[in-house]
Amino acid sequence: MTQLNLDLKKLTHNFTTIKGRLKTTTKIMAVVKADAYGLGATALSKQLISLGADCLAVAYAHEGVSLRKIGVDCPIIVFYPQYERIDTIIDYTLEPSLFSSDFIEAFATALKQKKCVNYPAHLKCNTGLNRIGLSAPEVDDFLAKKEAFPFTLKSVYSHLGASEDPRPNTFTQKQITSFLAIKEKVEKTFSVPPLFHLLNTSGVFNYPEYQLDMVRIGIGLYGFANQIEWDHLLQPIASLSTTIVQIHSVQKGESVGYNQGWIAHKESRIGVLPLGHADGISRKFGKGVGGVWVNGKRAPIVGNVCMDMLMIDLTEIDCVPLDRAVLFDHLHTARALAEQAGTISYELMTALSPRIQRFIE
Repeated sequence: MTQLNLDLKKLTHNFTTIKGRLKTTTKIMAVVKADAYGLGATALSKQLISLGADCLAVAYAHEGVSLRKIGVDCPIIVFYPQYERIDTIIDYTLEPSLFSSDFIEAFATALKQKKCVNYPAHLKCNTGLNRIGLSAPEVDDFLAKKEAFPFTLKSVYSHLGASEDPRPNTFTQKQITSFLAIKEKVEKTFSVPPLFHLLNTSGVFNYPEYQLDMVRIGIGLYGFANQIEWDHLLQPIASLSTTIVQIHSVQKGESVGYNQGWIAHKESRIGVLPLGHADGISRKFGKGVGGVWVNGKRAPIVGNVCMDMLMIDLTEIDCVPLDRAVLFDHLHTARALAEQAGTISYELMTALSPRIQRFIE
């Protein structure tokens, strides 16, 4: 059976480790978007709240709705609210990031129609990443009109585009300077200023002096921090393994998989695993690029990864059907596996299919 095991003790370690690097007054926003980076937001969200997370963050409204339906009642920020989901956001008391002048107007109109006042919201500023967010002049325009809006600004924030890159970094410093200038303007405009936040996981490790009022922690909770030296302080919480369902004897010159993706250069033992690209294991891992671990030894993935299956070379490994094959765990990490295919742990984990069963340890 294929299973993704989630270790809550390791989650606790990561949360505590990151919290220990913060001032006692700094709040923590736990980012559980994309089903907690593919690992399972239902169980992990409740654990993060119990550990002391001040709020949660998701990407889209329907992710927040799913959490509300399982009883999560803490503040939930929606990073990328969509126009067509504004009513849903309000109905489920989710807190949107206000990212453009047009969206601000649409959101204010919906609040007035529902006779809502002092609704909690957050202001996203674009300081150079050029993804979403208000530019500095648009922030000025917002501040000039703020009394007309039926919402309360709980926080103002921006996102660093290269927080993991070595210091000094001209681009990051320019972003920081831009945000601090916005922060100063906002503070002068409000008698009780909102919270300010700028740092993600790698920002906490690399720019702790800019932790401000709150930090946003995503990948760090799950065991990674975008630099090897920081990763060593954390513990990957997830392990993905499966069973060998069959072992073939393949003769020299025979092929394995679609389009004869691998040719045996000698008599070989080929194992079959019940995982494929429909489970989130990309075809990039095929043809010897990726590998799994069987009884402590690495078994290369051979041929093309299929939709529901992949094949591994067991010629040099003593094993039998139903032995376990580990794709990643705390020793052989998701980061290490992802790097074999030229990608990152984020992409590998968030691609994991719901049909992989999740188990809490």
